[in-house]
Amino acid sequence: MGKIIFYEDRNFQGRSYDCMSDCSDISSYLSRVGSIRVESGCFMVYERNSYMGNQFFLRRGEYHDMQRMMSMGMIFDTIRSCRMIPPYRGSYRMRIYERDNFGGQMHEVMDDCDNIMERYRMSDWQSCHVMDGHWLFYEQPHYRGRMWYFRPGEYRSFRDMGYSNMRFMSMRRITDIC
Repeated sequence: MGKIIFYEDRNFQGRSYDCMSDCSDISSYLSRVGSIRVESGCFMVYERNSYMGNQFFLRRGEYHDMQRMMSMGMIFDTIRSCRMIPPYRGSYRMRIYERDNFGGQMHEVMDDCDNIMERYRMSDWQSCHVMDGHWLFYEQPHYRGRMWYFRPGEYRSFRDMGYSNMRFMSMRRITDIC
């Protein structure tokens, strides 16, 4: 079980909200998030309510202020929702497809890939099926830029999910003890 604590002010000051599961609207508990403490587990935090907008991965640790998180690669300064990443200790497997609805060229992936274009000769992919494990996709090679969390399931169209202008260029398994 994971636990994340959101504080309204920097350095763990002000009102707080303890969360041990998914929360689609943190603003119903706090007016803003100024610092975060992840006591256990791993979480994705989201820029907007209902797990929408930009995302950022947090593991166990203390995040004293939003500026520190932004220096770690987070590209937004407002947190409105969070999703707990459940513990997972198994194999990792997914299929990526060149086109929507699992069409076109397909590759099965079971490991991290720091450059999809180089390894698979795919400049773009539009759908995937995550069979096993939890993954982070990145907009740039070498695990840089914006990130997105994908859990087991079928993702038939990134465009329909609101990622129409996105190109995922690298991917990493979430292997942390979450």
